[in-house]
Amino acid sequence: MRNRVDSNDKVIGLFNDSFPPVLDGVTLTVENYVHWLTTMGYKSCVVTPWNPVMPSHDGFDLYRFFSLPIPSRAPYRYGYPKVDPFIWRKLRRTPFSLVHSHCPFSSGRLALYSSRYHDVPLVATFHSKYRTDLEHSLPPWMVKRIMKRVLDFFNAADEVWIPQAQVEDTVREYGYKGRLTVVENGIDLAMENFDSILDFKAESRRRIGIDRSEMLLLFVGQHIWEKGVEVIIRAISMLRDLPVRMAFIGTGYAVDDMKSLIRSLGVEDRVTLHGVIRDRDTLKQYYAAASLFLFPSFYDNAPLVVREAAMMGTPSILLHGATAAEVIVNGENGFLANRTPESYAALIRELYNNPERIDIAARGASSTLTRSWRDVMEEVVQRYNEIIERHVRRKK
Repeated sequence: MRNRVDSNDKVIGLFNDSFPPVLDGVTLTVENYVHWLTTMGYKSCVVTPWNPVMPSHDGFDLYRFFSLPIPSRAPYRYGYPKVDPFIWRKLRRTPFSLVHSHCPFSSGRLALYSSRYHDVPLVATFHSKYRTDLEHSLPPWMVKRIMKRVLDFFNAADEVWIPQAQVEDTVREYGYKGRLTVVENGIDLAMENFDSILDFKAESRRRIGIDRSEMLLLFVGQHIWEKGVEVIIRAISMLRDLPVRMAFIGTGYAVDDMKSLIRSLGVEDRVTLHGVIRDRDTLKQYYAAASLFLFPSFYDNAPLVVREAAMMGTPSILLHGATAAEVIVNGENGFLANRTPESYAALIRELYNNPERIDIAARGASSTLTRSWRDVMEEVVQRYNEIIERHVRRKK
């Protein structure tokens, strides 16, 4: 069937409002999709807003369209495809077999256009709590208007995917009544077995300079208040009597205020902001060297960073009641706390004094929260072909 993913002249389109140099979970997902599609021999292209920093790429086409920076959310940019005639021309000339949107906004509109112009199926993955994002910066009437467009977008898709089953609650809350398909995200930090993980953890701690008695705590992600970074910093200030070090990796609008808070609490010697670490091997070492990964966020649906930490034998502390924590069995593959510095500090102190509990959760996290990207992408390609074939049958 010529419309299959593996047809020589057909292209899979991946659409998202961010791509490197922007670094977040959805960007990482799209990066892995295009990497593994290319590795597996399929043609693909990424469609995303223009950015003045243009990392190199091999094996796939990268279509960027006109954008402007989003105030206070650097390095994020908002795309304006309506004023960019070149992107529409490129999309019309690209022989898509299927388009997959990872965002319902500017790139999502382009995905929907491409789907209709070429009469090919549209897959849409629901990654974020879009209403929460909007409510932080827009008046209620505008949020309501935009959320109607978001719902219309997902209703127009041939299939809607979610990264874990618990995300369904959020999607239904937004009013979507259609069928949902769970397609998990993968991990690209695979190790052979848990013994090799333990060896790598010991080597990583040595390379980073963590003493045997020290507990390294880690956060990787956007440095924004919604992620609970203030809870972490204040919790660290309550643990001055313990040999605890905290590493933040990433960037975001709250960085300057985080630095001020760190200074005001007098924990500069314990808390380090490393900025963005793009080298995956270096990041892998930090995941492995950490005793615990801290993620006090109600904002995220299915954070990749928690699974990446699990792959390196590092269990996470998440929040009671958070969507992201639905995969956690407290004490077995991670830990749960309340969203207060006191709750986080008390749990960290308890785990420092009882390291065997961390060991148990580390093994549980490694065995229950991880799946390789190759495995995921083999399932994705199979689903793509089923969707394409179903779409072709409908047209007959």
